[in-house]
Amino acid sequence: MNAREHLFIPLDQMEPEAALALAAKLAPEVGGFKVGMDLFYQGGPKVAEEIVKLGLPVFLDLKLHDIPQTVARGVRAVRRLGVRYLTVHAAGGEAMLRAAQAEAGEELRLLAVTLLTSIDAQAARSIGWQELPQEIVLRLAGIAREAGLKGYITSGEEAALVRALAPDATIGVPGVRRAQDASGDQKRVVTPAAALKAGADLIIVGRPITQAADPVAAARAFVAEIAEGEGA
Repeated sequence: MNAREHLFIPLDQMEPEAALALAAKLAPEVGGFKVGMDLFYQGGPKVAEEIVKLGLPVFLDLKLHDIPQTVARGVRAVRRLGVRYLTVHAAGGEAMLRAAQAEAGEELRLLAVTLLTSIDAQAARSIGWQELPQEIVLRLAGIAREAGLKGYITSGEEAALVRALAPDATIGVPGVRRAQDASGDQKRVVTPAAALKAGADLIIVGRPITQAADPVAAARAFVAEIAEGEGA
C-alpha cells in the first residue's frame, strides 16, 4: 500500500448529501471511506452503495453484535452492497464470529472490534473488565482469529501486539491524530507514523480532516505524515 491508500475517512456526523459531496471531493486524496452507523441509519444501504461507486474501498462500521443467526443474516445483506470491510464486535463470542465469517465469503473482510478507543483502563474496570486494555484486546483478537476472521480494529497502542498475533491480518486503527490535533472523545490515540509503525493497514482519521476548514489540504497533510512514517 502507498501512503494515500492507508488513509480512510469516516463520513460521520453529517447528512447523507453532505457526506456524498465530501467523499467526492476527497476521493482523489485518500484510500477509502468509512460509513458509520449514524450515516447508515440516515441514508440506509443506498448511501453506502453511492460511496462504493466512487471506486474506493468502503468500510461499513456497524459493529454487529447479536445472536449468531441474526448477525449472519446481517452480514449476508451487507455483502450485496459491494463494500470491502464490515465491523463486528469480537465480544459477541466465537459462535457469532464463525457465523458471520461463514456469510462474509472472500469478497467481504470482517474486522473484529476489540476494545473501543474511547475506553481506557479506568473505563474498562467500571464495566467489569479487570484486565489491562492490552490484555483485553489480545484476548478478544485471539477469539476472532480462532473463528477465522482476518481483520481487526484496535487502537494504535495495541496494534503491534495484534500484528504479532496475526501477521497477515488487516488491521484498522482509529483515533489517529497529529501532534497538534485535539483528541476529542478518543482516549487511546496515536500519530499517523506511530500507527503505521505499529502495523496499521487502515489509518482512520475523522474530525481533523472532515471538520477542517480545508479538508483536502488536511488529508494531504496526513498522507504526507504517513509517507514520512513509511520512510522512517
